[in-house]
Amino acid sequence: MNLHEYQGKEVLASYGVAIQRGKVASTVEEAVTAFKELQVETGTVAVVVKAQIHAGGRGKGGGVKLAKNMDELKEHAANILGMMLKTPQTPGGMEGTGKLVRKVLVAEDTYAPDFDACKEYYVSILMDRTKKKNVIIYSTEGGMDIAFNLGLSGQAFKEMTKFITKLYSAFVGSDASLFEINPCLHTADDRILAVDAKVSLDENALFRHPDLAAMRDTTEEDPTEVEAQSYGLNYVNLDGNVGCMVNGAGLAMATMDIIKLSGGSPANFLDVGGTADAARVEQAFRIILKDDNVKAILINIFGGIVRCDRVAQGIVDAYKNMGNITVPIIVRLQGTNADIAKTIIDNSGLEVQSAILLQEAADKVKEVIS
Repeated sequence: MNLHEYQGKEVLASYGVAIQRGKVASTVEEAVTAFKELQVETGTVAVVVKAQIHAGGRGKGGGVKLAKNMDELKEHAANILGMMLKTPQTPGGMEGTGKLVRKVLVAEDTYAPDFDACKEYYVSILMDRTKKKNVIIYSTEGGMDIAFNLGLSGQAFKEMTKFITKLYSAFVGSDASLFEINPCLHTADDRILAVDAKVSLDENALFRHPDLAAMRDTTEEDPTEVEAQSYGLNYVNLDGNVGCMVNGAGLAMATMDIIKLSGGSPANFLDVGGTADAARVEQAFRIILKDDNVKAILINIFGGIVRCDRVAQGIVDAYKNMGNITVPIIVRLQGTNADIAKTIIDNSGLEVQSAILLQEAADKVKEVIS
């Protein structure tokens, strides 16, 4: 789960990591109030207005502006709030549609009073799956001691050591999968601050962190994926032409592979889980059919815990309930009561083809999309 910059900084600050202080605003009026409060709390003369979206490169699209006075603050906040911000990381890149900016972060100017004396670094923490360890990336050079390798000494050396130690504690404590601090700033008065914060949390660990789970902003996510999750479906939208409905992540991956090998292209990853009843199957159909690129649907269910005949009846019931499915459907059911399931499908009178072998199902998909 990705966090906005202001949320990521809240997480860091809760672990004692020094951050660029700021306040979030949804309107120009709130931005004005934030500016006034920051002037009192930090003494800052200028502020930076930053668009809050789940994408990097915001400055390149005009989403980060320095305001030296109140008039500039109002102008920048008015221009950024409500804009469709395009960055290299938004859908379609700089030529795409961009993302709607609903909030801005009004942050203190940490580069004052001596911009030229400040130095910027890149620091990130993530899991190296090959080494099975968390790794800290901080420069293009190797080495073990970050503060020494960055050429720091004196107070700045001590501050960087504390910064990294607390940053790592925050990474582990929040069950994060990525911390990216870019830039990590060495100020003119030898402070070390997180001026930006890209934070991704491990969704599988959110049950331990209800406060962090509450930070989720579904407006930044694919709406179809959000809807699917509300039904208990594991769904990821892809760019192919064959919709997939499978139980089990491993079988789903194998199904996608054989579709690809047979000349098709998977339009999604969809794992209905072990309770593929009529209601869940119907919702899965509806989710898949939201994609206009889908030319066929392959249902591949292995009945271990779940009985194939129940799944088959669920497919038939869902098909009849929806009544507007026009794309070909190929169903492969194997496992408990698979023979009964095939009979249910074959005798349903619906435009549904059954298959026994996975390759047979993939061949049928190839026929209908050719």
